Amino acid sequence: MTGDNPLREFLTSRRAAISPPQTGLPSSPTGRRVPGLRREEVAALAGISAAYYTKLERGQVGQVSDEVARAIEGALRLDSLERIHFRALLKNRAGQTAAPAGPRVKARPALIATIYALDTPALVLGPRLEVLAANTAARTLIDDFDALPVKERNLARWTLLSRRARVVYPDWALIAPQVAAQLRHLAVERAADPLMEQLVGEIMIASPEFARYWSQYRLNEHAYGAKKFFNEAVGEFTLNYETLALPSDDGQSVIIYTADSGSPSEEKLRLLASWSAPAVASDAQRSTSPPAGHRTGQDRA
Repeated sequence: MTGDNPLREFLTSRRAAISPPQTGLPSSPTGRRVPGLRREEVAALAGISAAYYTKLERGQVGQVSDEVARAIEGALRLDSLERIHFRALLKNRAGQTAAPAGPRVKARPALIATIYALDTPALVLGPRLEVLAANTAARTLIDDFDALPVKERNLARWTLLSRRARVVYPDWALIAPQVAAQLRHLAVERAADPLMEQLVGEIMIASPEFARYWSQYRLNEHAYGAKKFFNEAVGEFTLNYETLALPSDDGQSVIIYTADSGSPSEEKLRLLASWSAPAVASDAQRSTSPPAGHRTGQDRA
């Protein structure tokens, strides 16, 4: 569901975002059928032939030299994440993408035990944003993922399709397109992954909003920042999040949520933790004996 030619989609979207005056080129006296730069203008800015760039955008070029790639990145004013995305698209087009791991994704027991030992919300996510583990604080803060059907234990699916997400995130209208942009980026990293294709396709069919976000071709990396939450027990508050990549675990990551020291949000987070305290003993058991979904590795997008 990422399109027949994602490289063309990406380059076209970036051309459309730049006007000739921004690059020092004169405006066209005859007007333009579409906004942004024409192919030949990108080629001129990159110092390559218009014919070559047109073939590249159409997917008719195999390997692209680093020099040419850097020239196109400069012409289109790509930021660091866009450059990573562009290089991944080029590798996919040249047939250099490594085959993704099989669908049986699961978190290591020691990793699960680690997040269960924390008294602040923490999640383990898979490469398709599957929720592989969530400690008590995270299940209280966000949703009880262990109680959901396995297919629905996916942070992107949950954010975009669950009614609960619109309650938990007061700024859902800002969060949802960011999640879509994150999935857009991850889909290229797993271009040969049928489960990723299935996930994107199912969300797109179920959510016209997601389809609109997807067509905008924005990219996002959920690295760190602040996010507003709402919980019926304590009201609205703001938490910081840090995403820790686990390069040896097939694209898995850990997200940890904390509050600023001494802030009202810290007090609310503390109250939320005390409210969920009776379940801590259950967490200790989970850390040594993960739920069936985790143990069998069936947590899929």
